[in-house]
Amino acid sequence: MSDLSQLLDTWLRRLPAQLPAAHELRRAIHANPRVSGDEQATTDAVARAMRVEFDQVANTGAITRLGPTTGPSVALRGELDALPVREETGVGWASTSGAMHACGHDVHLAALTAVVRAAADLDLPYGLVPFLQPREETYPSGAQDIKNSGRFADLQVTHAIGAHVHPGVPLGAVAAGDGFVNAAAGEITIEVTGAGGHGAYPHQATDVAVCVAQIVTGLAEVVRRSNDPMEPALISVGTIQVGNGAANVLPHSGRVFATIRTTSTAATERVVTAVDRFARGTAEAFGCRGEVTHVPGEPALINDAALSARFADTARRAGLGSAPIMRSLGADDFSFYGDIVPTLMCFVGVGTGAKNAPSLHDAKFLPPEEAVEMTARALIAGYVAAAEEIRGD
Repeated sequence: MSDLSQLLDTWLRRLPAQLPAAHELRRAIHANPRVSGDEQATTDAVARAMRVEFDQVANTGAITRLGPTTGPSVALRGELDALPVREETGVGWASTSGAMHACGHDVHLAALTAVVRAAADLDLPYGLVPFLQPREETYPSGAQDIKNSGRFADLQVTHAIGAHVHPGVPLGAVAAGDGFVNAAAGEITIEVTGAGGHGAYPHQATDVAVCVAQIVTGLAEVVRRSNDPMEPALISVGTIQVGNGAANVLPHSGRVFATIRTTSTAATERVVTAVDRFARGTAEAFGCRGEVTHVPGEPALINDAALSARFADTARRAGLGSAPIMRSLGADDFSFYGDIVPTLMCFVGVGTGAKNAPSLHDAKFLPPEEAVEMTARALIAGYVAAAEEIRGD
């Protein structure tokens, strides 16, 4: 048995002793969520639970290095932020603040804490860099800030590992594979302005509401006609704002706020250009003016092929079942780290197979307690896979 295999076994044997504290931390974080940019209380709570000293990064984030003080290191991520979702799980430790950990970040943080505590006094062959990342759910991206901070280079990070719970993967299994995993994402805002007026005299106004409706219903066709159908892409409208509640007032302005997802930067550019042309042209046809603003988000998330191959074996040895590769037009700013080091994102199963089970970002989404251990096992397996890649075994 190699020393890395022994490390994996020892680390996993130490893990169960850390789970009670991890479960307690998870519930505390879940009951007191902090939205993007306001995560400092969560950072402090996790740092105390880990019992290690951190350096500040990306405003409310934190990063440190454990084990050997020089040489290559492996970074393991935990996301800090919650979502502006009013919780409907009904558990005794539910949030009542109007914010919620509806994407499982509380599980990730608790799992990372268990991993770090179980690693205490282990003879790690390479550095372990746990980091707590803010603003995964909003722009500007916390991952982009950490990438640009130079801290990965300072701490000699050579590989980065992420683990995310997912209801589309069966409980007890993990999905990971090489290549495209998540979409490149961004946000599109379409502003329409015109002349307001009385609902009884539409011929004396430009009827912005109808113009906005026409633009919204046409966006899907714009995507279909501007993008190769063999390369998935979509625009989903999340917000339409027109008028102030009156039935007989024709508003003078309106706003459409949407997310765009593609598999490449080139596809994004094509679709955004087409949306701009369509929105401006439609607005002009209605006698209005249209303005389109695109805010680029994270690039596509690509798993490193060599790291993925090694992880398939270490995850099996860590007691995790395998599941088909999870690829979707979901997005995660973990992709920014792939610009500077080989990365692996794995999806830890919390799916029960129940019909109409709550999805990520749902007010009723609540991973079971065992998800903490499964996510911790995945992170440990990721570290060992990266160590094997560094060593070249």
